[in-house]
Amino acid sequence: MVSLNDFGPEVRAEVKQVREVVASLHEQLIKWNLVVWTAGNVSQRLHFADLMVIKPSGLRYESLTPESMVVCDLNGELVDGQASPSSDTKSHAYIYRNMPDVYGVVHTHSTYATAWAATGQEIPCGLTMMGDEFGGSVPVGPFRLIGSEAIGEGVVDTLKKYPHSPAVLMQNHGPFAIGCDAEAAVKAAAMTEEVAHTMWAACQLGDIIPIAQDDIDKLNERYQNVYGQH
Repeated sequence: MVSLNDFGPEVRAEVKQVREVVASLHEQLIKWNLVVWTAGNVSQRLHFADLMVIKPSGLRYESLTPESMVVCDLNGELVDGQASPSSDTKSHAYIYRNMPDVYGVVHTHSTYATAWAATGQEIPCGLTMMGDEFGGSVPVGPFRLIGSEAIGEGVVDTLKKYPHSPAVLMQNHGPFAIGCDAEAAVKAAAMTEEVAHTMWAACQLGDIIPIAQDDIDKLNERYQNVYGQH
């Protein structure tokens, strides 16, 4: 079995830093009402080794510390940590192996996004902010059972069809979000819940006015390449 001691000081230093980042980002899941009790998880992939840091399984959020975060390889096998990794670990690992530009993955059970997932409906693109963030609707992925790579396969297969979306609603399960790091993935998860709530409210008022795909493409291009600090 590989251990963290098999890696050099550069890798061990990155593990320490990423453990701190991942632990602190779980606080953001609570702050933005994206999880309850022990549900949900954040992971981040390392740059200096084929490893990732992820939340342990079944630990309450107030108990999480950098030291309690576990390190796994990109097959989902434990490399360092005192607790068992999240039940979603193999799916996170599959995403990292098959989406090499992704360095952060988040899974939540946020209420409104999960409601759309429970009905197998994508979140329709009726807001300019959705064009900005998602490049269109938030897609729905297939139903898959927890505990293997199956959910990760569904996430990857779906997002390859929606290359501008950083999130997917896995049917009957909940949202998964990706990013260039864990913070970007947490942002995508928070934005997914925001638009899920707003578009649900819009449905109560009447028919959603769709945005033309050409305009969506322009919105996404501007947001990704012009908006903010570069």
